[in-house]
Amino acid sequence: METIKKIQVTKSFLPPKEDYLAYIDKIWESKWLTNNGPFARELEQKLASFLDVKHVLFVANGTLALQVPLKVWKFDGEVITTPFSYVATTSSIMWENCTPVFADIDPNTCCISPEAIEAAITARTQAIMTTHVYGIPSDVEAIEAIARKHKLKVVYDGAHAFGGNYKGRSILSYGDVSTVSFHATKLYHSVEGGAIITNDDELAAQMKLARSFGHIGDEHYSLGINCKNSEFHAAMGLAILPYFGEIVEKRKEIFKVYDAALPKLKLKTVTKPAGLDYNYPYYPVFFESEEEALRIKEGLEKSGIFTRRYFFPSLNLLPYLTGQECPVAERLAVSVLCLPLYHDLSIPEAEFIVERLSQLIDQK
Repeated sequence: METIKKIQVTKSFLPPKEDYLAYIDKIWESKWLTNNGPFARELEQKLASFLDVKHVLFVANGTLALQVPLKVWKFDGEVITTPFSYVATTSSIMWENCTPVFADIDPNTCCISPEAIEAAITARTQAIMTTHVYGIPSDVEAIEAIARKHKLKVVYDGAHAFGGNYKGRSILSYGDVSTVSFHATKLYHSVEGGAIITNDDELAAQMKLARSFGHIGDEHYSLGINCKNSEFHAAMGLAILPYFGEIVEKRKEIFKVYDAALPKLKLKTVTKPAGLDYNYPYYPVFFESEEEALRIKEGLEKSGIFTRRYFFPSLNLLPYLTGQECPVAERLAVSVLCLPLYHDLSIPEAEFIVERLSQLIDQK
């Protein structure tokens, strides 16, 4: 019986082993393993330069990155957020004893609708926390105007946006705070980790304290928690960063194969706005119904091709939440599949995915 080669939906990039081991040797020499070590600080500096922002705080994961600013601001009211994101965007709000209020999304970009944000604002609204979905920037100009008008803070979950630029700026430079995940499945990673990004000096200082138990040496200044990351994770981030451009270029080539097939397949993907220098993090396609998406997913898996329902479910439908309807997000969340996409997916493999997808669609 012929063994079917498995094509996973994603695969983590690893740098040449010798690149990473060169950092590990230095960790062995210094015996400095964590607690804001030299590699963690070097990574923060290099990322700040790469993103052209003032402050990058390297933290243990992307969820903590979302929680820290809410804690520092001492918020306890409503935070307007998107239903079309990974669950961490919502759970971080609830974990900090705030109330998520969902605003529906734009059907073309899958990012939050500014009109829906405006409609959701109440006297208890304190912030907007939303996601740059699939690396597509939210409508940052409109959101900034709404935030100024209503005196709200803006936090962008930029887990998909690392390396992307919009109108000549890093997407992560927008908002009061932007956050990223450096989980191993991300476009750029440190195995586990994340970062908080801001251009606000005072806020950065407060969040640095919050990241490290609220104290410096023996002097205690504020409430804090342990969000620090290790030298081993920082070393992986440093070892991967020089290869980031190569990673993006290889993914761009796979995009070209998928893009060329879309008209024939009669499928839709997200719309990229003018002024976007894209980072090619995911390739979502949308089907007519959930039944069709699940049929295609099952058929592809029989051929060894694995996709992901990303994002599913629409977060307003989480079992511990009630009462908020978001029809656009609900419709797209059940009908989306993300196709395989990673740095060493070959062109013949991408063409095979398209061929099998076409066959399954024709079997309606």
